[in-house]
Amino acid sequence: MNPLNMENAANKPIVPITLVLVAGSNYQAREAWIATAIASLPSQENAAVLLEGLPTGVMSLQAHTHLLIERIAPGCFCCVGQLALRVTLNRLIKQITRQNTKKLFIAINDAQHVTALQQSLSSPPYDQLLRTDEVIML
Repeated sequence: MNPLNMENAANKPIVPITLVLVAGSNYQAREAWIATAIASLPSQENAAVLLEGLPTGVMSLQAHTHLLIERIAPGCFCCVGQLALRVTLNRLIKQITRQNTKKLFIAINDAQHVTALQQSLSSPPYDQLLRTDEVIML
């Protein structure tokens, strides 16, 4: 059985997670944009964030009951960073499905890699788990 199977214990399909890709600018700008977007979500709505890069200075986002955060070291998602992204994303998706999270933000450094990331996320198993809602270029 696929560890990212979209069926819960009652064997009912789970609604795909809404995905927002954020790319470009610097780490603080991406994190601040996501923090603002999360603040506009309905109260008590769960969200998850996967940030590429390491923070320098103040971190706008802090994990809490309704917010899961994963940070991974910078790396090209087309080659060297793909394994780190997949492992972290798979782990995060498992947590998301258990907590009924509806929105996932993925932030990457290099806007030139958005197309490659979208292609990767539109292939199995992610094609059944995620639905891209927005691509934000900063």
